[in-house]
Amino acid sequence: MLESLHHALIDTAKILPFLFLTYLVLEWLEHKAAAKTTAIAAKAGTFAPAVGGLLGAIPQCGFSASASSLYSGGIITLGTLVAIFLSTSDEMLPIMLSSDMALPRILSIIAIKAAIGIAVGFLIDLLLKLLKKTPRRNTVAEICEEEICHCGEKGIVLSSLFHTLQVAIFVFVFTFLITWLIHIVGEDKLSEIASSAGIFGPLVAGLVGLIPNCASSVVLTTLFVEGVISTGSMMAGLLAGSGVGLLVLFRIHKNVRENLTVAAIVYLSGVIFGILFDVFGIIL
Repeated sequence: MLESLHHALIDTAKILPFLFLTYLVLEWLEHKAAAKTTAIAAKAGTFAPAVGGLLGAIPQCGFSASASSLYSGGIITLGTLVAIFLSTSDEMLPIMLSSDMALPRILSIIAIKAAIGIAVGFLIDLLLKLLKKTPRRNTVAEICEEEICHCGEKGIVLSSLFHTLQVAIFVFVFTFLITWLIHIVGEDKLSEIASSAGIFGPLVAGLVGLIPNCASSVVLTTLFVEGVISTGSMMAGLLAGSGVGLLVLFRIHKNVRENLTVAAIVYLSGVIFGILFDVFGIIL
């Protein structure tokens, strides 16, 4: 339990700067440039999935959590959010580097994940545009009203701190519970489930990837490096994994149906591309 607490504290601490800066930007846009916010989002929307996919590929913690906040605040599109989620790799890079995997091979995996994220992101935004549908997003003012935090009375810095702490507490509690459960079940058991899936490997790996904890990416990457699971299973799991991004999305975005849709898109994208890798015998 102490190890789980320690792990949860570290994971939560990593995302604090990202969350604070994100809420600071959202607060500023709400209070200083509210009339221009929609125009900014609209202009950025065309190329935003490409930017999101590239930024998501950068090995850092917290960006997927920031993306959830930006999406809920109406700053980025659904396609951009999905692009970031799909390209994010959590603990993949350090595990691969520590295994002495060739750098060109690592870079190719990162590039392919980013390319898939960007392609799916563009497709989603295009479909929404053709269907003339805009997902419902909250404004910062609505988030403040729901959480009764009296943002206007505190100023943007204190309000940003307030929202950051609220999300951080939520992430800490759930990360602790998930880590504790994984310790009870055992990473060996998780590895056994992922490695014994056979032809259903991408389906199972995708489910493992959805677990909002670095253990999932560690297990999947380690099994791939050791040659236990296929490239397709590895891609399915790591595409579906978005760090704590989904966890933060469910905390701050009140449209549960929309959140479940995002989770389904991320999972199905990972599984479909994973199956395609295996069917065509693509080995990375």
